[in-house]
Amino acid sequence: MTREVPGPSPGFTGPPSGVPVSRMTFRLADLPKVRHVTEDAARGLGLGEDAVGDVVVAVNEVATNAVTHGDPDGAQLVVWCADDSMVVEIHDRGTWTPEGTPGEAAPAPHATRGMGLWLARLLADAFAVRTGPGGSTVTMRFTGSGAGGRFPGEA
Repeated sequence: MTREVPGPSPGFTGPPSGVPVSRMTFRLADLPKVRHVTEDAARGLGLGEDAVGDVVVAVNEVATNAVTHGDPDGAQLVVWCADDSMVVEIHDRGTWTPEGTPGEAAPAPHATRGMGLWLARLLADAFAVRTGPGGSTVTMRFTGSGAGGRFPGEA
């Protein structure tokens, strides 16, 4: 049984038809390349320096989680830009049952871990997590406007 954590509605995952997509499978040692691909896409969208940095930090946090907690043998990164937005999906085959909405609660003041999803949620304009027997997928949207929001169909 798939546990749906608030996220994109069916049919709203993956890039629209005809949009150029960057895809890669990565491991822990590949995180520098994940950051490079992410930075290139953010710059290609025309995001400012601060926004590019925020995107890279958010993606790095989620990607690190994917290969340290989810699937050390490889996770997938999918990046595309459309309609003045950059969308990043990171999928791993790890399974977990989150309590509440992942990344919504701030970590304890003296925490030394557990900040990645929280930080990524703060930096992304839209953030969603889906979990189930096939693994976990985090989807983030970044826009030049920083308008914030949720993916269509998200509660």
